[in-house]
Amino acid sequence: MYISEVRNQAPKDPRGKLERMMYDTLEKLNIPYQQVDNDPAASMEECARIDEVIGTQIRKNVFLCNQKKTTFFLLVMPADKPLKHLNSAKSWAFPGCPLPPSEKMLEHLGTTPGSASVAGLLMDEDDYVQVIIDKEVAEAEWFGCNPGINTSHLKFKTKDLLQKFLPAIHHRARIVDL
Repeated sequence: MYISEVRNQAPKDPRGKLERMMYDTLEKLNIPYQQVDNDPAASMEECARIDEVIGTQIRKNVFLCNQKKTTFFLLVMPADKPLKHLNSAKSWAFPGCPLPPSEKMLEHLGTTPGSASVAGLLMDEDDYVQVIIDKEVAEAEWFGCNPGINTSHLKFKTKDLLQKFLPAIHHRARIVDL
């Protein structure tokens, strides 16, 4: 798998709208970050190779909804935590949270399955998506994610995610212990 050298600034070449929005937002909020480009990483196993280069774990992001597909969640959790924990998370979720149709992900996060990320919240201007972050992620020093596409990945401080990025885009994270 190709992984570029680590950079401390946005790539200069043209990028997609969401990816460019993510870099612009991080810079506007004075959030230092590191970035790599990579071959498409469609699984957490592929992201593990990126982890080694960027120096933090890329977080698992899962887009969920209630049974009626009227309430949406972006669940952010450690890459190595199995999704079976969702069934025990009834304090925040509806029993049996299904995966929404891919068009709902495109509509609310501006991206497609395999690229779910907190970056997609930049497209959620009507605040339809509730952000749920596992306690282990919230307490970690570093946060790793993609900028809305799985061919690039970022690393920045988790406190910047929680205290700068999410508030600036009108989202609050609910921290849960999965």
